[in-house]
Amino acid sequence: MNIYVGNLSRETTEKDLREAFEVFGQVASAKIITDKYTGESRGFGFVEMPTKTEGESAITGLNDKELRGRTLNVNEARPRPEGRRSGGGRGGGSRGGQGRSGGGRSGGRRSW
Repeated sequence: MNIYVGNLSRETTEKDLREAFEVFGQVASAKIITDKYTGESRGFGFVEMPTKTEGESAITGLNDKELRGRTLNVNEARPRPEGRRSGGGRGGGSRGGQGRSGGGRSGGRRSW
């Protein structure tokens, strides 16, 4: 079972997350999502637990509980929507005619 964990403090480590969930059963993985440029925590993560029973127990036991000074938001992770693009939502594309062809000045006159 994949579990979303939100409202993590920046100081929370993957080890802290794993230890909090291991009280409720086996933890296959614990991952805190970080900013790809700064490497800082984005304040949420995911924990994978092999059995649904243990996962549900962890959700019930940890939701609205405190970890490193923050009240956790814990629930079953929703699957990512199909067709989701990675990259932040802005496409590249052309600059809409802002560039010039030819590259230089033509006798000091503008052609437009």
